[in-house]
Amino acid sequence: MSVSALDSRLFKNLFGTQEIRANFDDDAYTRRMIEVEVALARAQSKTGVIPAEAGELLTNKLTEESFHSGSRGLHSLDFDRLSHETEIVGYPVLPLVRQLVEHASDEMGKYIHWGATTQDIMDNASILQMRQGLQIVKRNLHELEKILRNLAQEYRDTPMAGRTHLQHALPATFGYKCAVYLSSIVRHLERLQEIEKRCLLVQFGGAAGTLASLGSDDTGLRVREQLAKELGLGNPTITWHVARDNIAEIANFLALVGGTLGKIAFDLIIMSSNELGEVSEPFVPHRGASSTMPQKRNPISSEVILAASKLLRANAGLVLDAMVSDFERASGPWHLEWVAIPEAFVLAVGALHQTNFALGGLVVNTGAMMRNLSSTKGLIVGEAVMMGLAPFIGRQEAHDVVYEACKESIETQQALFEVLKRRDDVTKHVDEEKLKALCDPVNYLGASQLMVDESLRAGKVGT
Repeated sequence: MSVSALDSRLFKNLFGTQEIRANFDDDAYTRRMIEVEVALARAQSKTGVIPAEAGELLTNKLTEESFHSGSRGLHSLDFDRLSHETEIVGYPVLPLVRQLVEHASDEMGKYIHWGATTQDIMDNASILQMRQGLQIVKRNLHELEKILRNLAQEYRDTPMAGRTHLQHALPATFGYKCAVYLSSIVRHLERLQEIEKRCLLVQFGGAAGTLASLGSDDTGLRVREQLAKELGLGNPTITWHVARDNIAEIANFLALVGGTLGKIAFDLIIMSSNELGEVSEPFVPHRGASSTMPQKRNPISSEVILAASKLLRANAGLVLDAMVSDFERASGPWHLEWVAIPEAFVLAVGALHQTNFALGGLVVNTGAMMRNLSSTKGLIVGEAVMMGLAPFIGRQEAHDVVYEACKESIETQQALFEVLKRRDDVTKHVDEEKLKALCDPVNYLGASQLMVDESLRAGKVGT
């Protein structure tokens, strides 16, 4: 049974994907903890801490097919027992190690978890999950990057109203809007490259982070270095179990991605309203349908994305809170990550999946964009007229002249051009042909198209 929308049988595929949920479910987490335990045994075998043969023997014993098979995975583990003992202990590592030692059933079993502490195993298991989760995020970001590049290129010259404060501001192009989205995605991919280098660090410190269980020489440091190699993680200069900035950076990165996706979704929701009708999400029979209004076609993907973006920011705050821990072992803040990190990854990948669906099949109504651009009868190019007059009468006076003309246009419902061409303080400086050109929104796109070109030329982040 589920109590969360993220793994609910009803809602789970709105807010996430099976792939990302499987990366963070109980089986996956337990497999990762076992992966860390056997990697630690190999590292200690290779550094002479435990018998040379122990690492491979334990690896073979604890990762053999019979141990990991079965419909639930991890066939030989008693999950009911593991759950019950975790409730008693407060952490799953000791209960898990007990079963691993029993399964090893020979003298090598005593070397499982040698010199380690619970948080070493749990942190490494989480880091391995996050590493795989970031790969899934990266793949979805690259897909979104490709979609936005195609949209920016296709609609480079498609004029539409640029809006500020939900009012017509200046003309732009739909390709320009998509290129702005694209620029954020490219930066997110750059951030992700840095995060992979900076944040995916091995954790091995023992009871208080000092590695005292392995002696006062460099033995513990050599084990940690080898463990990093075994797991393919970075080797930090010092134990980081109470310095959680790397985890917080990952969570806040996901929130940043969610912020970008939320902005895109918010735009799509408004642009798909009946009054604008400029875009709509891909048509799927009955998607976005109302139980009472058969005409409805609600922007469901965008609504889910917008909700996910807010939840991602909330989870990022929880992980920032978890950074404030006491002394050499947190007395509680760490637990916030157990909830926030899996949820953040599920939400981020789910939002990316929904965004790729919505934009990948986006219906773009260029006719509506042009109608809306023209709907204010030239008011949207008030700045263009002002800048055309400014060289003759100064910017401030030009502003005042055009302001009065716009006011008259609104009150009389006449086109701005019709009002302006009757004003001597305009026509004595700008002839009618020039004035007509200034009043055409398509002539006032600024450098938007050139910026689209620049965005498309920008180097793609490597996969």
